Amino acid sequence: MTSPLLALPGAVAGNGVDASVAAHYGSFHGEQRALEQGEGFVDLSHREVVRISGPDRLDWLHSLTTQHLTGLLPGQQTVTLVLSPQGHLEHTLYGVDDGEAFTAHVEPGAAAALVEWLDRMRFMLRVEVADVTAEVAVAWRPGPEDFGRYDLVPRAELTAYAEAAGPAAGLWAFEALRIARGEPRAGLDTDARTIPNEIGWIPRGVHLDKGCYRGQETVARVHTLGRPPRRLTLLHLDGSDNRLPAQGTPLVHGGREIGFVGTSARHHELGPIALALLKRAVPVDVTLEVDGIAAAQEVVVDPEVGLHVRRRLG
Repeated sequence: MTSPLLALPGAVAGNGVDASVAAHYGSFHGEQRALEQGEGFVDLSHREVVRISGPDRLDWLHSLTTQHLTGLLPGQQTVTLVLSPQGHLEHTLYGVDDGEAFTAHVEPGAAAALVEWLDRMRFMLRVEVADVTAEVAVAWRPGPEDFGRYDLVPRAELTAYAEAAGPAAGLWAFEALRIARGEPRAGLDTDARTIPNEIGWIPRGVHLDKGCYRGQETVARVHTLGRPPRRLTLLHLDGSDNRLPAQGTPLVHGGREIGFVGTSARHHELGPIALALLKRAVPVDVTLEVDGIAAAQEVVVDPEVGLHVRRRLG
């Protein structure tokens, strides 16, 4: 669903799953600076939107997902995860409840599978699930929260929203700031084996004291008794070669493949950066290589996080 905001002056379309929104509007470094100063918005209308309504919705979602949702206040934004029975990440939902329905946005192409699974889990509960992507668009604005604020906009009113919320910043600016703060993007910075402990979603996306949910045993066991097998890291890439590694490119140390690179971007202060998922035991102070580019690490997930938890419990 191509965004009408691609008609704005200077708009250049993104690529891949992000091709239907603007990558930038002529100055992605200037757009990053504006966002950091609290100005403007980002068109994320290519993200898909799912609405869960009915009086049982929050109790139901509380039992299915990783977040504590039973006391969620209207207007309070949250992040919750759907895991496999083995604890692997399947969906990341950025959502808000308005007192009548919980509306969540997910990665492009993810809504159909999520709706199908949720429909199978309804049983006799008073809930309804619908893909409302054709009706609702997503935008992001900087805010006092570290992760900013998402707006759900009637899709027919997106152009009017842009006129009121401007200046517009493209996805490249948004991605650079997201990568710099170490926030992973589902399906791009993760793979089919990823568990929340590996990518820093505890506690933001996982409530550790909420009771049972699908995949909880794995998350709790790794959190309290062990260390995650892999860890998310921020890479500072050598900028002498003017290119970024492709998503999924193997990460190498000492001639061995030790992980993969997810999303990458050019940050206006940090230079070329990327997120990578690699083996936990790789020392944090060694230089890595991706597609011939040298990469230094900045810790996102502490490789010894499980040991710290065990000390507190002891």
